[in-house]
Amino acid sequence: MTTTGSTPPTLPETLARLRGAQKGHARGAPAYSVYVNRRIGRLFAAVAYRWGLTPNQVTMVSALHTFAGIAVIATVPPSWWAGAVVAALLVAGYAWDSADGQVARLRGGGSIAGEWLDHFVDAVKIASLHLAVLVGLYRFGDVDEVVLLVPIGFSVVATATFFGMILNDLLKAARGVASTHARAGGTFARSMLLLPTDFGVLCLAFVLWGASPLFLLVYGALFAVNALFLCAAAVKWFREMRRVD
Repeated sequence: MTTTGSTPPTLPETLARLRGAQKGHARGAPAYSVYVNRRIGRLFAAVAYRWGLTPNQVTMVSALHTFAGIAVIATVPPSWWAGAVVAALLVAGYAWDSADGQVARLRGGGSIAGEWLDHFVDAVKIASLHLAVLVGLYRFGDVDEVVLLVPIGFSVVATATFFGMILNDLLKAARGVASTHARAGGTFARSMLLLPTDFGVLCLAFVLWGASPLFLLVYGALFAVNALFLCAAAVKWFREMRRVD
């Protein structure tokens, strides 16, 4: 069904357009991002489009949710309700982050400035989330000082991983080589295997923020898996760069 004149499309029609314009997911995309976050983001994008929001405005909505959650981690004593609020804000922020690109496609394409803003906000949130955990544990947690090294290490790993992915794509594009994360789809098994590296899983882990021992166990395990992933990925990326040379 199509609309005529100036009548705006209905929500189901907008969702149908989004499904038709949806890009394939990157080969390295983990399961939550592909099967959960993208679908929530599609709904948010349809609503944002009907509200007349621009992609950059959607990016800022994402940032408001995300940084509100980060602020709660650093300023509010851990509790079950604080953890639920943090997880909800981070999950919503992540879904809105998926929505901005989908809104851009509905409006006929994005811009370089919009892509820069999206990546800039991502870079800030990736580093500051773990630093907020460090502050929260230091202020409110009865933990050994060694434990405080975990969020510091996680911030380094997350930031280096994000920068490595962006740098790979930039260097390859400059030489006309297909991106490391070309959107060629991927297997379900691969997506599930990479689930612990998914930012969405990290967001959900904050449900346990009020149960410090359990949160630290899950958070520490995610840090270990992400650190191992970065080590393996760095070797792979360097070999790819040598082939490009």
